[in-house]
Amino acid sequence: MTKAVVVCVLASMVLSACGGGGGTSASTGSSSSGSSSSGSSGSSGSGSSSSGSTGSGTTTTTDNLPAAGYNGGAAVPADAAAVDTSHPDHVVGTGTAASCTSAAVVSAVAAGGVITFNCGASPVTIPMAATAQIFNNTTNTIVIDGGGLVTLDGQGQRRILYMNTCDPNLVWTSSTCQNQQYPQLTVQNLTFINGNASAVAADSTSDNGPEGGAIFARGGRIKVVNSRFFNNACASTGPDIAGGAVWAISQYQNLPVYVVNSTFGGMTTDGATNLGNSCSSGGAIGSIGSSWTIINTLIADNKAVGAGGSAGGGSGGAIYNDGNTMTLTIAGSKLTANSVTAYGSAIFFTTDDATGNIVISDSIITGNTGGTWYPVWPQISTASTTSITVTNSTITQ
Repeated sequence: MTKAVVVCVLASMVLSACGGGGGTSASTGSSSSGSSSSGSSGSSGSGSSSSGSTGSGTTTTTDNLPAAGYNGGAAVPADAAAVDTSHPDHVVGTGTAASCTSAAVVSAVAAGGVITFNCGASPVTIPMAATAQIFNNTTNTIVIDGGGLVTLDGQGQRRILYMNTCDPNLVWTSSTCQNQQYPQLTVQNLTFINGNASAVAADSTSDNGPEGGAIFARGGRIKVVNSRFFNNACASTGPDIAGGAVWAISQYQNLPVYVVNSTFGGMTTDGATNLGNSCSSGGAIGSIGSSWTIINTLIADNKAVGAGGSAGGGSGGAIYNDGNTMTLTIAGSKLTANSVTAYGSAIFFTTDDATGNIVISDSIITGNTGGTWYPVWPQISTASTTSITVTNSTITQ
């Protein structure tokens, strides 16, 4: 199936990032949102597919997409949990789907603070006509909470969300933008579909480039909770170009990127449509020099499509990690049916100075295909000297 067909199929479905608090927000600026619970698997819609168009292009539909998260039962640390958004700073929408526009999302994200949505009682898909950008001089923390009802659709034309402390267009606020504490971004209870960063030109000043089809995050910190990523893409070839869904670098003091109770790829509930993300490397997730803690998360059917290994990509069907001192922690999660052309059908992890490590617990890594260089564990490409701790987990071809 071609990408154009997949875009059309996804655009006709309801895409709600289930698994987190719901609630509705009034035009007065109040809303409610529940918090995440450890090991919760999220919920999905009815599985049928229909849509209603509004004047804004925003659609209301029903859902036959995978739920957010994997029921792995791993404990969720307090700082990895969903954020309380019961007192938002900005509310997108005034109670109808038509009021929830791309322009409203872009404006709210640019303003910073806690952002919720009031688009009515039904799930909505908002076609993004522009990339939402986080400005570094607004608020220390930015929280975007879809309430389990909101999907942001890049329409196969653009990245959906962009954060970069080293981009002067987003305002430099520090002389050490590559190790800057703020802003700190949380995205929760959201679905991201059809994001595409492949046309983004590489910029040596900010390190912006064609990575991160749905989300590009440099500097500060990013946390993803109770969210879903389907059919996002970045450039299909090139070295160190990764993160079909999420690309994260320069995280403050090398603190981990938390990904909790989320889903990257998979199949529609009727098994008819592949929803995987893709990139040159790191079909779902990519980074250089960043640590990750991935908890109760499903990463399935993503593809690293580049060719040539280090010269041209094709490594890390689910996850691409390159750098020095960093830790990849996977707890209560499942990585399956991801594929590569070069190395690491599930995970590609290279620690250039041999100080990085991998910790896997209560997880399943199985059915990932392609590639070579599996010196210790199947589906994991890393040096034989890399420290890998595996407990209560299944790793099989």
